[in-house]
Amino acid sequence: MTDARTEILRRIRAAAVPPVPEKPRHYLRHAPGLDEADRPAVLALFTERLTEYGATVLRADRIGTAVAQALEGARSAVVPAGLPDEWTADWDGEVRADRPPLSNAQLDATHAVLTTCAAAVAESGTLVLDGGPGQGRRAATLLPDLHVCVVRAAQVHSALPGALAAVDPTRPLTFVSGPSATADIEMIRVKGVHGPRRLAVILLP
Repeated sequence: MTDARTEILRRIRAAAVPPVPEKPRHYLRHAPGLDEADRPAVLALFTERLTEYGATVLRADRIGTAVAQALEGARSAVVPAGLPDEWTADWDGEVRADRPPLSNAQLDATHAVLTTCAAAVAESGTLVLDGGPGQGRRAATLLPDLHVCVVRAAQVHSALPGALAAVDPTRPLTFVSGPSATADIEMIRVKGVHGPRRLAVILLP
């Protein structure tokens, strides 16, 4: 019996399907016609895409002044852990720390949320958040009416592959491409259905 079992297992191993060869990865890792090393062009495309979606883009050197400008008109803002206090020092609204976590009702009653991001994509004008320091939890970025996101130039990749290589794939990723919007069967566009109606991006050097 043992010899028969050994022979059967030998034949199974001999007939086993060989490992699947690794799939080639020769797809473009940068936006078509755009050199990833051409940083001014990458940032220009990022700004163009965001503007097309209806987002506001502020190029700034001083973060405090830019945050105050982006939050103009908002009376309260959620600020997740990990953001320096000086970022909101020039703004006279109410800063609401999300610790302990605010309830959904409290978040919904807050006018804005201020975050950073993990990476960004110029080709699609997309922000990638992974819940890391300064980014907060997903609910805090979806319920307020205005999302202000601070992006550093080095975080902007020309295409998605570069951005994905810069984030931890085991973390929950949120992709934001412009203000939240949807359209019904009659193609009537409605903003703010699945997230903030307004998006402001502060682009730092």
